[in-house]
Amino acid sequence: MKVLITISLIFSSAAPVNAQADWPATNYDLQGTRYSPLTQITKDNVATLVRAWTYHMGKSSPPPAPSSRLSSEQALLASHGAPRGGPRGRTSEAIPVVIGGVMYLSTSNSSVVALQPETGKELWSYHIDHASASTRGVSYWPGDKQSPPQVIFGTTDGRLISLNAKTGKPVPGFGNEGVVDMKQGVMNGYPDAAYGLNSPPVVYKNLVITGAAVQESPSLGAAGDTRAWDIHNGKLVWQFHSVPRPGETGNDTWEDDSWKGRSGTNVWGFMTIDPELGILYMPFGQPTYDYYGADRKGQNLFGDCIVAVDAMTGKLKWYFQTVHHDLWDYDLSGPPVLFTVNQNGKKIPAVAEISKTGFLYILDRRTGQPVFGMEERPVPQSDVPGEQSWPTQPFPLKPPPLARNSFDKSEITTLTSEQEKFCTDLYTQKGAGDMINKGPFTPYASEMSVVFPGTLGGGNWNPMSFDPKLGYLFVNTQDLGGIGKMVKNKEGSRTPYSRTSPLGPVGRFWNPDLNMPCQNPPWGRLIAVNVNTGDIAWQVPLGIVESLPEGKQNTGAPNLGGSLATASGLVFIGATIDSRFRAFDSKTGKELWVTKLEAGAHSAPITYKGADGRQYVAITATGGGFLADPSSSDVLVAYALPLKGSQNGLVTEASSAQATPGKPNSGNIVLADGPGKEVVQRMCLTCHPAEIVIQKRRTPAAWQNTVDDMVARGARGSKSDIETVVKYLSSHYGQ
Repeated sequence: MKVLITISLIFSSAAPVNAQADWPATNYDLQGTRYSPLTQITKDNVATLVRAWTYHMGKSSPPPAPSSRLSSEQALLASHGAPRGGPRGRTSEAIPVVIGGVMYLSTSNSSVVALQPETGKELWSYHIDHASASTRGVSYWPGDKQSPPQVIFGTTDGRLISLNAKTGKPVPGFGNEGVVDMKQGVMNGYPDAAYGLNSPPVVYKNLVITGAAVQESPSLGAAGDTRAWDIHNGKLVWQFHSVPRPGETGNDTWEDDSWKGRSGTNVWGFMTIDPELGILYMPFGQPTYDYYGADRKGQNLFGDCIVAVDAMTGKLKWYFQTVHHDLWDYDLSGPPVLFTVNQNGKKIPAVAEISKTGFLYILDRRTGQPVFGMEERPVPQSDVPGEQSWPTQPFPLKPPPLARNSFDKSEITTLTSEQEKFCTDLYTQKGAGDMINKGPFTPYASEMSVVFPGTLGGGNWNPMSFDPKLGYLFVNTQDLGGIGKMVKNKEGSRTPYSRTSPLGPVGRFWNPDLNMPCQNPPWGRLIAVNVNTGDIAWQVPLGIVESLPEGKQNTGAPNLGGSLATASGLVFIGATIDSRFRAFDSKTGKELWVTKLEAGAHSAPITYKGADGRQYVAITATGGGFLADPSSSDVLVAYALPLKGSQNGLVTEASSAQATPGKPNSGNIVLADGPGKEVVQRMCLTCHPAEIVIQKRRTPAAWQNTVDDMVARGARGSKSDIETVVKYLSSHYGQ
């Protein structure tokens, strides 16, 4: 294992550490609020944000193609609940943490790195052999008299690793030379089953609490148990059985001993903690296999449950199941957000969870009781032989559904004639008969169905954010349906029935060549929910489709990733497949700023104040998630207000392959004065630091090719602008 190290006191002559405002945990605090007190970037100046630095992760191996082009096994492994094989089979969805003047994150290049948060310069890098680090980030522990500050993360092959936060070297006293084998005690007699960790653990007092990433097919395999480990030595402290054993609460919800060897039922997303109550909140996914449950008849606890346990012991306090006997892959996975509801003069400690169903569940976090009421309603039943659908499902009375949950043929999109024809042919199965939709919880059954939401949700692992001053919870959802029916497999198959569709085993109700859903927009939304009333305060389309004609582009777009709220009244979010990063007015939903990225930012942003006194907003953009683009760059980018006296404010370009131990940043870089400079700043510097331009020397023809390529990638400008840019660059930065 390779470790690059630099001195840790790089800011010894800068502002003191305690003058900085950190981002100390993945979702800012244990409660998962993603709310920063910083106010330097405001609604009045956010439109002037410029890119401060870019960190290049190094290219990961190309991700699998969309599921419409995958085999059945590949499509299942491509789900967010299961780790993919190989050391670099996934791009990064990492959410960095910033603490003590250093930024830490996992990368798409099988590494965990420490960066200088003001410049993106690499301080140290730890490379992981034969696997990848947790794709959604790492956790930090501040240390004590017994142990040093540590960076803790899991790997896709089932290791839990602790690094010295100052040096990047494994901590010898943690497990075996800094590594714990997490596969011990959970493999259920299936040693070759998939097992890993793709979200960061929760660090609470002296405990490291981990979920699990396990297979989605076949039904039997590694357990998805949640476990807690001692931070000092890596020893197991407690283990919560996600599929209850005999004598435990919920075991009777598995008929005919179907609990034995069952996989799935895992926390593959994020957990949160109420430090005052000492309660850990765990969002569990569904049991395996996703779409066929005849071999697991019953309610199937703790599948699709929010489970509250004592954080220090793992002892059960309460649970709430959002989907009974799940046949849709409607996992819970986003971090439960903790806040106070003010209702009729009473203050109710609450927890909220968004689901793939598109329902937002708001519960009393002491008891698990719904704050605004819940109703069990009859739902359509499966006709697959041997299957026993659960007759009812829980529907929150408030808020209303935050994503589409039904479909009618009249709603096929008419935005373009090409899309209308494709979707009509898909829906009517080219004249063979219309697909079926019977409303919420329509099953994948013996006839081809279109189901809303589809496998990806509604909501997904998207971290929400909460503004305590407004009482608004910010939620992003998508309206992307699924299509499919259940077909009988060959005798002797490990799964008797499996899902199939014209677009592959896990088909989506869209045109995969255009990435455009088949129903009328909106296709993605950012929504503010007033948690005190349960009402929607505002909602706006999130994302655009550039290929549509002018005037029709503001459709909203499919999205994965979450938001950030600040005390200055802003909500930042990437997430969308249009590769944009945006800021909204948190009170009204008005879009105040947008910038183009190198790739989709399927992550969640953070903000912090550097040692230089500037507030930064940073986000990972790698095209990761379900729409990874193998041609895109894997970057972490940071934005700030322009430096005083600078027209662009851009600072530096960093790379995981070019770390310079101990070397400070080269300082503020500006373009040469001259005709065309302002056009270059407008067209080019939105995405590229000035340093890239200054370091390059090209012929006029080469500059023309470069600018043409940037225009093809989304740079906006008239024909005259393009000519001006080429002329300026050729004049000042020619060979």
